[in-house]
Amino acid sequence: MPPRFFIDSPLAAEASHDLSLPPTAARHVQVLRLQPGSPITLFDGSGFEWQAEVAAMGRSEVRVHLQARQLVQRELRHAITLALAMPANDRMDGVVEKATELGAAAIQPLMSERSVLRLSGERAEKKQAHWRGVAVAAAEQCGRTRIPQIGAVQSLAAWLNSLGPQPAGQRRWLLSPTAAQPVQALVAAQAAASETLVLSGPEGGLSPAEEDAARAQGFVAAQLGPRILRADTAPLAVLGWLALSETA
Repeated sequence: MPPRFFIDSPLAAEASHDLSLPPTAARHVQVLRLQPGSPITLFDGSGFEWQAEVAAMGRSEVRVHLQARQLVQRELRHAITLALAMPANDRMDGVVEKATELGAAAIQPLMSERSVLRLSGERAEKKQAHWRGVAVAAAEQCGRTRIPQIGAVQSLAAWLNSLGPQPAGQRRWLLSPTAAQPVQALVAAQAAASETLVLSGPEGGLSPAEEDAARAQGFVAAQLGPRILRADTAPLAVLGWLALSETA
């Protein structure tokens, strides 16, 4: 399979079109030691892929020739958003990477009462940009043609207040080990849903008051089994289960 590169601007629809790759993609082409005539695949997040080939290599510029364009469907039929209190020690990078591979439509980083990792201002903006870069790299590797949306870091309370009325077709799950229904039962009971919003807590879980606030916004408590999963494992377990269920 030719190497894949994300271009963060709309690509031309027509074939027989040349362009200079942006610096990040050009650097990757040079690191891979590709040569004129080497095939590559480009995508811009619109759902299309462009077959292309390296046309010319310079010291800092790489020009490519666009060939055929095709619409590629590798997204989940069911849109899944992971909203999670950010785990500590850079584990959020792994969550973003694996969630992208598994097909998440969006990832919302949150801070809750028990969160260890707290971000604000410029530091939060830099982390958001970093996580988007992680998502782009994961999409390039796994074959996705769309990049999951990475939300701005915000408090759980502010995010819950911003949700508004629950749309028809959306199910809202709160991952909780107590007073919760098994995910399998919720899937069966809400089979007509076209979108799932999954809320997951930090190390130590959400506080009782936070769980009550989530329930007030329509979240139903869901559990994944008898074991307590880590803050970076639980949301990925749900996403993986839902993603694989589509192919069953």
